[in-house]
Formats: sequence, structure tokens, C-alpha cells
Amino acid sequence: MQIYLPIAEVSVNAFLLLGLGGLVGLLSGMFGVGGGFLMTPLLIFIGIPPAVAVATEANQIVASSFSGVLAHLKRRTVDLKMGVVLLIGGLIGAFLGIQLFNYLKSLGQVDLLIKLSYVTFLSIVGGLMFVESLRAIMKNKAGAVPTRRKHTWLHNLPGKMKFRVSGLYISVIPPILVGVAVGVLAAIMGVGGGFIMVPAMIYLIGMPTKVVVGTSLFQIIFVTAFTTIMHATTNFTVDVGLAVLLLVGGVIGAQIGARIGTRLKAEQLRILLSLMVLGVCLKLGLELLIEPGELFSIGAGGH
Repeated sequence: MQIYLPIAEVSVNAFLLLGLGGLVGLLSGMFGVGGGFLMTPLLIFIGIPPAVAVATEANQIVASSFSGVLAHLKRRTVDLKMGVVLLIGGLIGAFLGIQLFNYLKSLGQVDLLIKLSYVTFLSIVGGLMFVESLRAIMKNKAGAVPTRRKHTWLHNLPGKMKFRVSGLYISVIPPILVGVAVGVLAAIMGVGGGFIMVPAMIYLIGMPTKVVVGTSLFQIIFVTAFTTIMHATTNFTVDVGLAVLLLVGGVIGAQIGARIGTRLKAEQLRILLSLMVLGVCLKLGLELLIEPGELFSIGAGGH
């Protein structure tokens, strides 16, 4: 069933969009990522303009993340206090990211920025997560006791706060900086930023993996909602029809994903996520490097 999307100015299959929304919702519930790192490239692959894909996907992430958070709240695996600290940084970052997005859009360079941002960040994060997860699995097989690395500089920073759910007593500065970075990415790349936030929360801040997923989703809801409103009011690139179809699939998928996620070990979750990140990165990288099938040239008309 083909439907026409007025903002994107393309016709797409409605069932394909529902399926994509469900897949991304599933990832959201399983890994604590908004799923935008996968959905935005997928939308670009099926012909949605990058600027519309970014703005509309931010809207879909709100619903799938909200659905995932409800499932995690029931299990008491959300650190609300840490989520609020991350959110403060996230809103600052999202505002800065929108300003950069608008500036580059005025120069006509925003599509290239989106694709290059994906290739850069996905390759770095995917590679690091894959190596770290593989190392953890090898240690478990060898019977070694996993140890969490201590960041001494983290404990010396001012502005310390107790996070009882995470069992931490650390400075609020690192979580705020992580939030700012994720907010910028949310605005430019149409992502919740979970693929950056989840590794940062585990390896940099030192949060337990079981609390990371729900806390990441809590922050993502508000940052992506803010990003959507900014894009809709300044760029007019949010396609409501596209968003609704993605929302319906995303909400259903998030509930299923949250159930699956609780049955897998933390190392297995991380290695699966890293493989997906690297797969999407490879596809986007090839698209930038391979010469397109149709080449267009602009020249003076005449006989």
C-alpha cells in the first residue's frame, strides 16, 4: 500500500514503514538506544531526504523510548536522578546542535554533514564496543572476575552528588558533558544518542549495566521531544504521516524488546549492538564512496 508523504515529497509503502518502526522499537527496548542510529540511515536508503529523515525520526524516538521506559520503570531499573542530570546537558546540546544544523542547511551542506557524522561516530563507537564486549566475553569464559575500571580523575572533580539507584557518588560534570554531546548528536543526526550514551554511562561514568538502559531511555524522551519541536518550528522538516507510521511500529516493538533484553547477558547485548552499529556504518560509508548509478551534469542548453 503506497502512500504519499507531502513533506518528504516521495511515495513509500506503509507496511514497510510500520516494519521499520517495529524493528527500531525492538532495539530501543533491548539496548536502551533510541534506535535513530539505525532508522535515519534506513529512511535515507528508501529515498527519504536526509533533513526530513533526521527531524521526523527524532519524533518517532520519543514514543518508542517512552514505551521502553514504562517497561523499565516496572522493573525499577531507571535512575531518575542521573536521568535528570543527563537531561540538563542534553537540552543544552540539542539547542546548540539545532543552530549548527540550521546554519549548514542555509549553506546547502546539511545532507553531507548528516552522512559524514554517522560514518564517523558509528565506526568509532561500534569498534570500541565490539572490542570491549569481546574482551568481557573472553574473560567470563576464562573464569576471570570482571572488574570495573576506576576513573580517579572522575572522583576528584567538584559538584559531587549521590546516585543511590546506580550506587555512585560522583561529580555531576561528566554526566552533564555526556548529555551535551548526546544533545548535539540528537539535533544533527536525528538520533536519541543512546549508541553514544550507553557506552559512556557504562565505561566513563561507571553505572551498572542493568540501570543504564532505562536511564538512557528516560533522558532520550525529553531531548528528542525538544529536538522535534525545534525542527518543526524552524526547519518545517517533520513529516507527520511518516512519523505516525513509525510511531505505531515503534511502540509495539519497544515492549517486546524490553522483554528480550532482560533475558540476555550484558556482554551479549553489547556485542549485538556493536555489530549492528558497524553494519550501518559500513553501508553508509560505501554509499559515500561508490559512484552513483546516475550522474547528472549542469550545462548551457543549446543546439
